[in-house]
Amino acid sequence: MDASSFFRGKNITLMRVGLLGRGVKDAAYLAQCGATVLVVDDAPQAVMQPSVDALQKYPNISFKFGSYDLHDFRTCDMVLKGAGVALNSPEIAEAKKNGIPVRMSADLFMELAGIPVIGVTGTRGKSTVTHMLEAILKAAGKKVLLGGNVRGISTLALLPETTPEHVAVLELDSWQCQGLGEAALSPHIAVFTTFYPDHLNYYKDDPGQYLADKSNIFLYQDPDDTLVTGSQCAPTLIEAYGEHIISHMMIADDKKLPTDWTLTVPGAHNRYNAGIALVAARAMGIGDETSRRPLAAFAGVPGRLELVAEKGDIRYYNDTTATTPEATLAALAALGADHTVLIMGGADKGLDMSKLLAKLPEVKKVVLLAGTGTDRVHSELPDAPMHDSLENALADARAHAAPGDAILLSPAFASFGMFKNEFDRGDQFTALAKGYGE
Repeated sequence: MDASSFFRGKNITLMRVGLLGRGVKDAAYLAQCGATVLVVDDAPQAVMQPSVDALQKYPNISFKFGSYDLHDFRTCDMVLKGAGVALNSPEIAEAKKNGIPVRMSADLFMELAGIPVIGVTGTRGKSTVTHMLEAILKAAGKKVLLGGNVRGISTLALLPETTPEHVAVLELDSWQCQGLGEAALSPHIAVFTTFYPDHLNYYKDDPGQYLADKSNIFLYQDPDDTLVTGSQCAPTLIEAYGEHIISHMMIADDKKLPTDWTLTVPGAHNRYNAGIALVAARAMGIGDETSRRPLAAFAGVPGRLELVAEKGDIRYYNDTTATTPEATLAALAALGADHTVLIMGGADKGLDMSKLLAKLPEVKKVVLLAGTGTDRVHSELPDAPMHDSLENALADARAHAAPGDAILLSPAFASFGMFKNEFDRGDQFTALAKGYGE
């Protein structure tokens, strides 16, 4: 569809362009539509230079880095907000005070596209379920658009290829769900996989606010819409928002998956994810026999317990998106702790590490990456060496691995400090692992 007329001639302030490609492609799309775009980011220009270079060819895009100027938020026609903007942002407050719409890429797409949308959120499992659903829908002969919190994809830039025959599958993080709340929108089928405390550094140790943001995925649904929720988080959602759920609610987990169905991806958590995807496919009117083959063949998502190399009968797994203790526990359960050399550590998010720390004595060897979170738990792991580079950490891990073992990068912490982002961390691990000889 051609949505360019919606943006043409508008002055748009794009806040937090980032380095993952989504914000860059949002800005490029808006410029192509004829908008005048001001990219503002509180990071130094030296850090953001790759994004600047990618957009230099557009004369209608300009840049400001460093401290924000409130003037840029009260004199524009729209603010397009990126992930991680503070809840109490004075810049967003300034825009709203002056009647300036504040939007995000995903909710704008949902408003303008006019097609069925499946939205997937959750602390863990949302990426896997999103990609499982994409595979199922394609197997069913549907035209599918994949967007949201997907590396390198601008959801807005999907609009030109959108037709009435398409279905969109959007992975939605808590910030994108926050945008749904501000726009009073929810997808036709909402999928909520799991809920654990996360991002407490952003939410100021208030998991209730984190839950509130994520719950926007279903709070604006109509009675004929569907909410598919994993059994792990269903009691939490019902207790907090049961009286506000007016859509048809379906609870799913691994028990919904026939016991004779086999999966390529390892772990009980992936059978749980597949059960949720299966139930969501049923809500789309897709029969189980259509879903069975794509679920069986599904090989996983990059950075989610991804087997990236096998050298000398040692397997290397990139699980860089495991930024919570629950995710690392799931990876250890899938691979077997006693034959796993674990590389973990990074920036602190204020999460409770007690269950993971209790599990770590069963792990063959723990190797730590330096970071503020690592500093918090290092005293509990006196025998674990700590390294300031992933290269040194992986070399140490290899020295402790034997044939038949797995070397697992599953950090349980965020990537800030040593890496540009979690994908940079995973890319470095993958390159190092693939670079070793047999």
